[in-house]
Amino acid sequence: MNRLANETSPYLRQHADNPVDWYAWGEEALSRAKTENKPILLSVGYSACHWCHVMAHESFEDEATAAMMNKLYVNIKVDREERPDIDDIYMQAVQALSNGHGGWPMTVFLLPDGRPFYAGTYFPKEARYGMPSFKQVLEGVYDAYENRRDEVEEIAGQLTQGLNRASLGIGQGSQLNEDLLDATLKPFEREYDATYGGFGGAPKFPQAMNLEYLLQYHHRTGDEAALNMVTLTLKKMAMGGIYDQLGGGFHRYSVDAIWLVPHFEKMLYDNALLSRVYLHAWQVTGDTFFKETAEEIYDYILREMTAPEGGFYSATDADSEGVEGKFFVWSKDELTALLGEENGRIAVETWGVSGRGNFEGHNILYRPNDDAVTAARLGLTVEQLREKLEIIKDILFAARAQRVHPGLDDKILASWNGLMLASLAEAARVLERQDYLDGALRAGQFCAK
Repeated sequence: MNRLANETSPYLRQHADNPVDWYAWGEEALSRAKTENKPILLSVGYSACHWCHVMAHESFEDEATAAMMNKLYVNIKVDREERPDIDDIYMQAVQALSNGHGGWPMTVFLLPDGRPFYAGTYFPKEARYGMPSFKQVLEGVYDAYENRRDEVEEIAGQLTQGLNRASLGIGQGSQLNEDLLDATLKPFEREYDATYGGFGGAPKFPQAMNLEYLLQYHHRTGDEAALNMVTLTLKKMAMGGIYDQLGGGFHRYSVDAIWLVPHFEKMLYDNALLSRVYLHAWQVTGDTFFKETAEEIYDYILREMTAPEGGFYSATDADSEGVEGKFFVWSKDELTALLGEENGRIAVETWGVSGRGNFEGHNILYRPNDDAVTAARLGLTVEQLREKLEIIKDILFAARAQRVHPGLDDKILASWNGLMLASLAEAARVLERQDYLDGALRAGQFCAK
């Protein structure tokens, strides 16, 4: 076990048995780098990050790679959720060095004084897809540090100067006015996917703040195009595989443009922001689809993401038993065996299940059609379909509960708890739900301690 075994962060403790001589961010690591004149390898991630796990399994658990890291670098591991200040600073460096691209795991090489000079995200164990192997990166960066130090110092100086200017930048002082607000609609219209909702192509993120803005814009102006962008996006997301059709709650993002295949981690802040958008969409439209989706998110949070003391946990992992999405996917035979012939047929039709599957031979549950179309295909009324689905969902949820669950990141972060508390408290008032009020009060009392 390395130093990370004594840390409070679940993410850092995930790396406690790596052969890498990890430090947490702090004076001990920085002093050693200066004393030994070694570059720093800074690795930033979070507990529910799929590609963080991949890089850990491929490289940080590999004895030969770890030996190279320990020999050439002082190695620091940071949980971006625990230290968002460090994550923000060095993510700006990653984006500056890679034409605006960033993400996690974040891999940054620093001078002993902490200034970045080279950065990237995930590096594979073996070179592929035009990417160098992580060992090649380790060797190449160290060679530059040792043999082209003047060049490295110049890059670090220019990068740091640019980041400092950006952090001190002052806006042009434009006044917030109607014209400025109207102009913000244009980029959304250009990027909007009129078929599947959302903005841009794959991968697709549920951009809750943008949807909230468009909903507010519609409320202020009556603009129907803004409302349509919101409602189609919210419906397509909630019908997609990015949404947990059995347990409620949204996964982090979809790897495709149609909301079908997610990375399966679930984050508290995503669900806090999205629950509120769905609640507001119901208030604006009166469409109970949005109300029901919001309630399913709140119920999921109270059931699975709430600590006994009242605060809300941070995230659940994408993987279980070392396999991404294993907890959430199904085979057609498995559904039929659990449900019987008639209910199995309803489940297959409702959630787009096939023998071939839609994800590595298995099925991510999603809703290819709305309830009216599904009911008609099954020879049922919508009411009959929904009654049967309640029974079916209970059976499948109970069966899924017997599986090995994804890992839980039980950090309780004040900022994320504030987002969830605000949404839950508003829902308690709007929906007149005592259980939501009780949950919000307990979370507020916990955070106030």
